[in-house]
Amino acid sequence: MTNLIAVLHRMVGTKEVIAGLLGPLIKEGRQTRIVDLGSGSGGIMPDVLEYLELEYKSDNWELVLTDLYPNDERVQEFKKPGGGNISYFEKPVDATDLNLAPEGLKTMINCFHHMEPQKARKILRSAQELKQPILIYEMGENNIPLLIWWLLLPLSLCILIIMALVMTFWVRPISWQQILFTYFIPIIPICYAWDGQASLPRMYTMEDLDLLIGELPEADYEWNKGSAFKKNGKKLGTYLMGLPAN
Repeated sequence: MTNLIAVLHRMVGTKEVIAGLLGPLIKEGRQTRIVDLGSGSGGIMPDVLEYLELEYKSDNWELVLTDLYPNDERVQEFKKPGGGNISYFEKPVDATDLNLAPEGLKTMINCFHHMEPQKARKILRSAQELKQPILIYEMGENNIPLLIWWLLLPLSLCILIIMALVMTFWVRPISWQQILFTYFIPIIPICYAWDGQASLPRMYTMEDLDLLIGELPEADYEWNKGSAFKKNGKKLGTYLMGLPAN
């Protein structure tokens, strides 16, 4: 499923959007290390780093992938020669307590909606208290009334199942398990479709984010949020960014 999500990111151009949000901060010299939270098998952030290096013609930046349950296979993969400026932190990192995370500009890509409000608030509070910059990005947006979501659900699930069957051709490297559980025992397409649809009503709206931020104590820290855009002006997702005031 995470392989399919990475393929979808590449198809719609998510790396360009995320790089556009991170680029100015990196250009200003605020950080040279990006620490991704909830990385899973890696996601789109390795592509984002490559895009930044090409865009700004520099290879001085570092990407550290982290997760509460580190992916051992990916940990070993990034240890191999030729891994470049990307590493996978071997110890578990709980995003609600960033004291345990490596120093750097924190990112959470398409996983903030998995956090219930209490945990989401702890993540924001931890970043603010430690004066750690953080970018939270969601490719989707919770802008469909729940009744409409229910009515369209059967059609939406069918579309996503078909998409999963097609996108598997672009998964690299592809394993026999991916093929088996996609085309012969279609567990992956069904779970991918449900995960994609169930995530939409769980995503925090702008009003929800205002409530979460409003419950934080006052601090020398700034929050801003909004829609994210590609270079061509096309809207693709939403973001919440927190930065130390200086």
